[in-house]
Amino acid sequence: MADSSFDVVSKIDRQEVDNALNQTVKEVGHRFDFKGTGAGIAWSGQDNIQIKANSEERANAVLDVFKEKIIKRGLSLKVLDAGEPKLSGKEYQLAIALKEGIDQEHAKKISKIIRDEGPKGVKAQIQGDELRVSSKKKDELQDVISLLKGKELDIALQFTNYR
Repeated sequence: MADSSFDVVSKIDRQEVDNALNQTVKEVGHRFDFKGTGAGIAWSGQDNIQIKANSEERANAVLDVFKEKIIKRGLSLKVLDAGEPKLSGKEYQLAIALKEGIDQEHAKKISKIIRDEGPKGVKAQIQGDELRVSSKKKDELQDVISLLKGKELDIALQFTNYR
């Protein structure tokens, strides 16, 4: 009998992030507490988002609105890597990087969790920025998925290619 397997990945649905960003732009434009503050949010390249405002509190308030929209769109906040607001000229700027893919350090950490705490017949292989988990029994794979969902990792995980 062939092994069953699935992939552990960390991918971002860019369309959902874009929708959340557009909703944030609308809300910031309409809300009374943002009037006249120069507050705004926009894409800054492929994987970065830039927030601008005239005070540190306003920049953080825009970030809070954006986080709220991200959650409503069904995305994890772990995909966001927000810095601190920095004064640039007369306005504060806050840079947010989007985290995608599983780096080697996290892949090794997840692989160790599967080895140490998962069922004995399960194997995990690192393949670039994803992890392939395989076993002879599908029940063991489901146990691994439950195990990983229960762990507090600082990256968002999805489980794909389940076969």
